Amino acid sequence: MADYSFNFGLAISALLICCVNLIYTIIQGRLDKAQNKAFIVILFILISNSISGILSSYYGMHPGAEGADFILRADKYVYFISHSALCPMFFNYISSVSFVSTRFGSLKNLVLYIPFIVTELLVLTNGFTDLVWTMDENLVFHRGIGEAVIYLAALFYYIAALVVLVSSWNVMSSRRRLAIIFFFIFVGAGVAIQMINKDIKMEVLSEALGFTGVMMLVENEDDRIFGSAGYYNRTALTLDMNACITHNRNVDIIVLRVMNHEIISRITGGDEANILSDILADYLKPIAKRYNTYVPSNDAIVMAFYHTPEERLNEIVKDIYKRMDKHWDYKNLSIYLDTVILVASIPDRITNVSEILYMIDKPLPSNNKKIMRGDDLDYIMKRQAIEEALSRGFAEGSYEVYYQPTYHIDKRLHGAEALIRMHDKELGNLYPDEFIPVAEQNGIIDDIDDFVLEEVCKFIESGVPQRHGIDNINVNLSVLQCMRPKFVDHIIKIVDRYDIDKSFINFEITESIAATDYDLLSNIIMQLKKEGFLFSMDDYGTGYSNVSAIFSLNLDVIKIDKSLLWGAEKSESGMIILENTIRMIKQMEKKILVEGVETSDQIKLLEKLGVNYLQGFFFSKPIPKNDFVALISRQKKVDINNLR
Repeated sequence: MADYSFNFGLAISALLICCVNLIYTIIQGRLDKAQNKAFIVILFILISNSISGILSSYYGMHPGAEGADFILRADKYVYFISHSALCPMFFNYISSVSFVSTRFGSLKNLVLYIPFIVTELLVLTNGFTDLVWTMDENLVFHRGIGEAVIYLAALFYYIAALVVLVSSWNVMSSRRRLAIIFFFIFVGAGVAIQMINKDIKMEVLSEALGFTGVMMLVENEDDRIFGSAGYYNRTALTLDMNACITHNRNVDIIVLRVMNHEIISRITGGDEANILSDILADYLKPIAKRYNTYVPSNDAIVMAFYHTPEERLNEIVKDIYKRMDKHWDYKNLSIYLDTVILVASIPDRITNVSEILYMIDKPLPSNNKKIMRGDDLDYIMKRQAIEEALSRGFAEGSYEVYYQPTYHIDKRLHGAEALIRMHDKELGNLYPDEFIPVAEQNGIIDDIDDFVLEEVCKFIESGVPQRHGIDNINVNLSVLQCMRPKFVDHIIKIVDRYDIDKSFINFEITESIAATDYDLLSNIIMQLKKEGFLFSMDDYGTGYSNVSAIFSLNLDVIKIDKSLLWGAEKSESGMIILENTIRMIKQMEKKILVEGVETSDQIKLLEKLGVNYLQGFFFSKPIPKNDFVALISRQKKVDINNLR
């Protein structure tokens, strides 16, 4: 026999828990999302069920109380109507949290909710059919076959929610997983207890406790919120967009990249992390919903648009562009946001979250475009593919050192420049200007530089360069490599493993590198030259360095960039620049190598100007080591024959 006082206590407990959850949810103030609305509906259903439990228990303890007949009969309708909606609403909630709901079109939604519609019709027509329940003259409740149908429908939605959870496991945060697992365990236990002993009304209390966990770990989004405006952070962006991609949800993305954010932060003296959202908060609110707006970095804001017609999206982009071209009033300052707008869609253009993060984090092409979309975003795909190629390059043997020979002014072989090339199995041949900037940003450049130096050391160790009269081989140094801690010791350690004459290695630094830190660079050059290494300056004439500072460095050779040679052929002023540059370097008592030599006339000009070395396609383009050895072998035979 049912213990009505015990069940009364269970129902009161469930009611209090649900009311507290409802009040806390309202205080939190985040009621705008579909999942928030579904959660509140669920709480009201549980409150209704709790009240039904209270009434049933009360009248069970006071069977002769006035109005019992009407109240209990009406209460059964309210209970079954609301309780039949609980599992379908929970399925809806889980679908919203995991972004699965938008995979379903109107027809699929109709099919999915047929069991719910059937159960509601069974309840509403129970007065005529008595299929769900009956009550005898003593107000004793009797279950009908229709209740079994309701439980089967509930089981269907329960399993469907579990399937959604499993399919979304990798796109949900750990705390959301924990909350939903907590719910399944509690609700499952409560239902099992009530099925085993129908006199113990545990089901509603277990559901209330389960949803308390959901409220604490899912509805409470403090771990997703960025700033006072209630926008979402980078973690939320990653999870939400990954869910959209996983479930093939169509989403349009607008990324605002503010290129002068560091200057703005200094001007305003504000928190660099919040300054952008603070300035734009009021403007963005009418454009995109709070929960579809993300602040993933100091210089970017991302807005997601669902089910937005293309015409409307284009209008939004144009309006943002026009507004961003004007100044903003902030803290009594007039601020200009130098903004680039990137527009892409999931899944048409964006196929994984890393591509979105590229749009947010990586340097943009220097094409001065303020709106980038469509083919403009190809750089994202290319860059990501290059990063992947770089990460697998060493394991797959993708890197190879090419050599471009250098010659004395009389066309005798002088040396070679070692240049890195990459042969990726998917992307094919990649040139340094494609992958070196990416390698510098993701940290692989150090390994690449070491690889080139090791290959050059192996080549010198073989004795081939010496037998062919090569004076030295040039190895490029990147600015990042020079700035590494214990860089000098690292270089010496590599070269000493091969027991070679260090004067065979001529390190090249660029003019722009020299301009960054003369004192540090001068110290590095001094230490390495003491060990016997040589040093050249590459690409001279392309930077804006202080000339006296450059020539204060203890360099052996200055390599004049090809642009100065080619410019001398085009104009009188170009010739004046080349002549005076060479004259100045000679006065500094440095040797001169000119790059980009392609014709005999250029060689005659440079011979007249008195340079020391030549390099360019007139002699050879960069070629693999074996081809380089074959080339200098043929040239040596020709030289010997000429001597005879």
